[in-house]
Amino acid sequence: MRTVWRWVFRIVIALVVVGAIGAFAFRKQISEYRAAFEYAGLFEPDVIDGNFRSLYKIYASTRVDKSPAASDLPRAERPLPQNFVYKGETKTIADWIAETQTTGLIVIKDGTVVHEEYLRGNTADTQSIAMSLSKSTVSFMIGNAVADGLVKLDQPVDTYAPLLAQGGYKGVKVKDVLQMSSGIGFNEDYGDLSSDIVRYIIQILTGSVNDFTANLKNQDPPGTINRYVSADTQVLGMVLEGATKKPLAQYFSERLWSKLGTQADAYWLVDKKGEAVAAGGLNAVLRDYARFGLLYLNEGKNFAGEQIVPAEWVRASVTPDAPHLMPGRDDGHGGKALGYGYQWWIPAERQGGDFTGIGIYGQFIYVNPERRVVIAKTSAYADYNNSWEKMESETIAAFQAIAAGL
Repeated sequence: MRTVWRWVFRIVIALVVVGAIGAFAFRKQISEYRAAFEYAGLFEPDVIDGNFRSLYKIYASTRVDKSPAASDLPRAERPLPQNFVYKGETKTIADWIAETQTTGLIVIKDGTVVHEEYLRGNTADTQSIAMSLSKSTVSFMIGNAVADGLVKLDQPVDTYAPLLAQGGYKGVKVKDVLQMSSGIGFNEDYGDLSSDIVRYIIQILTGSVNDFTANLKNQDPPGTINRYVSADTQVLGMVLEGATKKPLAQYFSERLWSKLGTQADAYWLVDKKGEAVAAGGLNAVLRDYARFGLLYLNEGKNFAGEQIVPAEWVRASVTPDAPHLMPGRDDGHGGKALGYGYQWWIPAERQGGDFTGIGIYGQFIYVNPERRVVIAKTSAYADYNNSWEKMESETIAAFQAIAAGL
């Protein structure tokens, strides 16, 4: 009889354990569904403007102190060109500003602000989400770590972040990840709630972006195809933290934000475990984004003339060095692809050695070295999922016209 009761007891315990596991899994699934629903609602036309200046408040974030003193940005207003040509059609700059739902636009020529305006509720003090503009600042940090001998571009990323050895990033070189050529399979469709990028975002709200990233699978040989994979930048963040032994936001503060002459604090979004969202979590004011553009215009020298990232790194960052990275190549859809460097984009039809950082929904830092022009733009372009390619290519054409017109 004792044996029978012992087995009954074991069965009951097993059922309780199975039930508990099932309940946990169910709660996790419900939590992820809720996060997906919440994510989808962020970009509705009636709330997108307010959300884009409030994400660092809505979600967990880490504050980064501004520089001890802001660098001077002298002003001398000048009219922008009235028109530009895009695919044979003449458009007005004013219409482009409105149609792309611009929230802030600043134009700097020869170190002087010649145009600055804020729209749709934004002001000079608004903290705007950078989205994937954040990636270019991560590249800056990698440049510092390389210069310090802490990171080598030809080393596998799992050398610095052992967690990455358990998935598709095992053995992939830092440089291939830096150039969005990791070979990882990744669906970057923000409009598809089952896509990899949305799953990445759900992890921000419910779990660990690093764990998610570490378990992605490879699809192609590294270094052969330029596929935009936001998780690649998350990997770079993991590499930085492993190599420097510092949280990403701390290294960002020490090497960039405190030395840039920034006028306002910045904020990095973090996930439930406090891990920085390296791929798109930076929030800052428009003028400080422009200051970062000026840093790259001046080949890594800040406002005080201090070389805070090697000039060689800046040049390499905006110089594609393999066929699959070149601007103007066939994009597979009858168009010309943008080129890609170290987390910077190169226009398909380059003018003046120009390059740009791009964030989803219309965030830009554009630099034209020959014309000494920097343009920073924040937007809340609600139709992004349907017409992002047109919006981005049209915006680059507008930037090039502004640079040429000044």
